[in-house]
Amino acid sequence: MNEEHLNAEDARLRTLLQRSRPAPPLPPRFREAVWRRIERQEPRATADSPLGWLDTLAEWLLRPRLALAGAAALLVAGAVAGVFTGLTAAKHEAQARYVAAVSPGP
Repeated sequence: MNEEHLNAEDARLRTLLQRSRPAPPLPPRFREAVWRRIERQEPRATADSPLGWLDTLAEWLLRPRLALAGAAALLVAGAVAGVFTGLTAAKHEAQARYVAAVSPGP
């Protein structure tokens, strides 16, 4: 098959697909109406609520870039806390073994 034949088949297939899903025309002045609704929408009153700052913080942190950075920070904090807990437990275990080795008891 040559390239012209494939391009013609692609064009026919594209035309057939476009006819199978016709898009209805948008109403007149659709974009203007959308922007008017956006401008009319009142901003959320987060400052009035007692936990408004928490909502604002959560909204800020749930942005994709910040969510990834927050997840990484939580992962690092968890690893540090785990290492610290493990070291403390190992230290207490070593102290208990030393005391048991030095004075074996009755």
